[in-house]
Amino acid sequence: MRPEPPGNNSNNSTAAGAPPLIVHVIHQLDVGGLENGLVNLINHMPPGRYRHAIVCMKNATNFRQRLSAPGVDVISLDKREGKDPCHYLRLYRLLRQLRPSLVHTRNLGCIEAQLLAAVAGVRLRVHGEHGRDINDLHGDNRKYRLLRKLMRPLIQHFIAVSFDLGQWLVQAIGAPPARVSHIGNGVDSVHFHPRLGPPAVIGPPGFLCHGAYVIGSVGRMAAVKNQLTLVRAFLLLLQQLEPRQRAQLRLMIVGDGPCRQPCLELLAQAGVQHQAWLPGARDDVAQLLRAMDVFVLPSLAEGSSNTILEAMATGLPVVATDVGGNAELVLAGWSGALVPPGSPELLAAALFDYYRAPELGARHGARGRRQVLAEHSLAAMAGAYLAVYDRLTGAEAPSPLSTYP
Repeated sequence: MRPEPPGNNSNNSTAAGAPPLIVHVIHQLDVGGLENGLVNLINHMPPGRYRHAIVCMKNATNFRQRLSAPGVDVISLDKREGKDPCHYLRLYRLLRQLRPSLVHTRNLGCIEAQLLAAVAGVRLRVHGEHGRDINDLHGDNRKYRLLRKLMRPLIQHFIAVSFDLGQWLVQAIGAPPARVSHIGNGVDSVHFHPRLGPPAVIGPPGFLCHGAYVIGSVGRMAAVKNQLTLVRAFLLLLQQLEPRQRAQLRLMIVGDGPCRQPCLELLAQAGVQHQAWLPGARDDVAQLLRAMDVFVLPSLAEGSSNTILEAMATGLPVVATDVGGNAELVLAGWSGALVPPGSPELLAAALFDYYRAPELGARHGARGRRQVLAEHSLAAMAGAYLAVYDRLTGAEAPSPLSTYP
């Protein structure tokens, strides 16, 4: 960590006439839905209303280059894997140095920063819940619940990206309903738009053959995202098709992580690796989405998926698992299909329905894009967060909050 001295740091909240500083504490600034949402939020906040700094418990990757808002400090605490008590001291000293008006932590991995912020004298503290991981799919881990309950009195306001998470905060963690807001993610519907002609040539030679039908997914390839179920469903679907149809089917999984290699191995064992493309993390996701015919999110747990919204904005039908906030985004039978998690058979059946009826996919995709335009704009998301910040800081004319009765 190499923060500048308080006298030189442009984010110092004591600077005369400077807007209030908000420090966003996250685990790591890397490719991911939470991180994408944070970058979108900062980029679309009204200029000059607040200043922002991002504090990463670990570090920041090239993903930081997506920040277009000026003057945003990104500071890494370089936390070691496992136990690293020293990072608490580094965070405390940093908060004392920056003296922010408000600290906003996200997810369980950063919630202990609420205590450090309180000790460092930060008066206003917000915590966001964006989804659970493989170690606590249903939010019933006793240790994790206890930690959240211990931190609860220190938090002035909670933000949940789905109604599912918001209700859980109230019912399981005991957060006062008036202090919990549901703010869904937003999507750039200009950048993510339906294709206007033939898809761009992507993938290795021969991947996009004539008449190819592309089943696609985008996401961090971790156990909780469960891309192995998608690969198994793809193999099952291949078995159901005639040879000519089978030759046209393609699978694209965009993202990187520990589960990428097992997916590649499973495809190779089945002898269909030439019909799949797993390119790892990419910066051209919008273009790759426009090459897909149907989008799949096979997660075991989910908050409010940015990639579902991006796929809907692209005009794709979405097949997602019925977990977390997915059912709040994908309206089964209207803009997509919902299937139980961990069921390759039912996932394959849903994909077959779209494959054999392309007009159904086009109709559902068009409805999904209309839904995004009406309910999930970046301006609406930024405005909702602004309302929370304004209410806590006492800014004039705060916007109304969506709270839990």
